[in-house]
Amino acid sequence: MPFPTDEVLMQTSRDLVAQLQAIFGKHPGFRPAHAKGILLTGTFTPSVGAAVLTSAPHFNNPSTPITVRFSNSTGIPVIPDTDPNADPRGIAIRFNLGEHVHTDIVAHSTPFFPTRTGAEFLEFLRALAASSAGGESPSPVEKFLGSHPAALAFVQAPKPAPTSYAREAYFSVTAFKLIAKDGKATYIRYQVVPDLGVETLSSTDLAAKGPDYLSEDIATRLPFTFRLLAQVAEDGDVTNDATVHWAETRKVVELGVVKVDQVVSPEASAKEQKHIIFDPIPRVKGVEPSDDPLLELRAAVYLISGKERRAA
Repeated sequence: MPFPTDEVLMQTSRDLVAQLQAIFGKHPGFRPAHAKGILLTGTFTPSVGAAVLTSAPHFNNPSTPITVRFSNSTGIPVIPDTDPNADPRGIAIRFNLGEHVHTDIVAHSTPFFPTRTGAEFLEFLRALAASSAGGESPSPVEKFLGSHPAALAFVQAPKPAPTSYAREAYFSVTAFKLIAKDGKATYIRYQVVPDLGVETLSSTDLAAKGPDYLSEDIATRLPFTFRLLAQVAEDGDVTNDATVHWAETRKVVELGVVKVDQVVSPEASAKEQKHIIFDPIPRVKGVEPSDDPLLELRAAVYLISGKERRAA
């Protein structure tokens, strides 16, 4: 996973990591966002249709071993699963293609992002940090949201707590380009949809749950499966802006089945979660990044925070 060479991008990435740590506290050995998580393993089995869209090995091999991480939002490692700030929830899927050879999908449970660029996201976080109860009105974050309708839509979007990580849907938000064997390119966005169905908790039911109900629940669900889907863009659809939805009428293609069947032991998980750095950029033949500016930015943020985590 190479470092980007764009110094402006790198500085923005470093500033984002620092700002997240300023908001949530610095917790050595943990991610500055989605700090609380659980690791599992399983298998991905592609659909027949996947090989039509892409030459990527995990979409053409009979099956591929995977590592899956479910997580809560924020950089607080002990955030209760019942805290509203723990949404949106996250999923990261690593397709293990060989020794030190892999590709990842990183997604979360809200189907879009609050800002188009990393610089805007940093501005959003700084406005959030500068706002406090009883402070100036309108507050810095209120001013930001008033001038950034996409961020306001993200903040106001419903984010109900799931009954289980296994009963939540996840979305890649950024677009990717699948490259077929004949060179044909198809822009898509990933969706990870639970075969158990999406199920959320009412505020009353959530209040009755424990602080770790999601991690305690997950072992009782094994094995469980998701369908990895691709929402296919049409001509004219925006592929470089994660704040923009594609129409729900767009074609959706099944790429395969994600089967999760084992929880990684607490000891191995603690070690691996410090070590593993998921990469939003595919870096595998048959799947390419779109020109969405968030991809390089997120890759740099993950790499910077990963190096800090490993050094802790």
